[in-house]
Amino acid sequence: MITLRPGSTVLFTGDSTTDCRRRESGDGLGHGYPLRVAGEWAHRHPDRPVTWLNTANAGDKVTDLEARWRTDVLDARPDVVSILVGVNDAGRHILDPRGYPIPAERFEAGYDRLLAPLAEAGTELVLIEPFLLPIRGTVEAGAALIGEKERERWRADLDPKIQAVRRLARRYGAHLLAADGRFAELAATAGAEHWAEDGVHPTPAGHAALAAAWLRLVA
Repeated sequence: MITLRPGSTVLFTGDSTTDCRRRESGDGLGHGYPLRVAGEWAHRHPDRPVTWLNTANAGDKVTDLEARWRTDVLDARPDVVSILVGVNDAGRHILDPRGYPIPAERFEAGYDRLLAPLAEAGTELVLIEPFLLPIRGTVEAGAALIGEKERERWRADLDPKIQAVRRLARRYGAHLLAADGRFAELAATAGAEHWAEDGVHPTPAGHAALAAAWLRLVA
């Protein structure tokens, strides 16, 4: 359990699920789960104000995070860093013919380089598993059409990267938010599309589920 003290700084980063058009929002948090976390925390603990930051960028992979890690994360000196990345590392080459497969070993090594300086600084870490919900039918993702076969390939590529995130969480003593497993459970009750219509980007209900799970990690 992470204890958030008055004046703590919590920084979210990752890809589009965390970004959620943060640049267009007045508070810089976007309209997804980081905003919900911040709002619910302020509601529950008005006596413990926290600074909430969001530096996520839509479409980012681990290598993209690494390129701006110093300016976007380390220089902020956050007390807690929450990371959600990986679905683009697995899916980009399936959606974009110009893309290329990223081996799980390379993904894990890059992710490790992100975590090492934070662990050395004593930063609390929250690692959120990348996820892919088992929706049905064909959906559009930009110019690409994603059907059952594409999702099967995506899932096969994503699973080793989820395992890498779990290993890194153990290695660094990070708090793991098992989002892929949680969404699989939720999909069995209300259908996958209720939580993420395209299987990747959460609906408002999906963001609420992420926020609720995240808040269970802090006190």
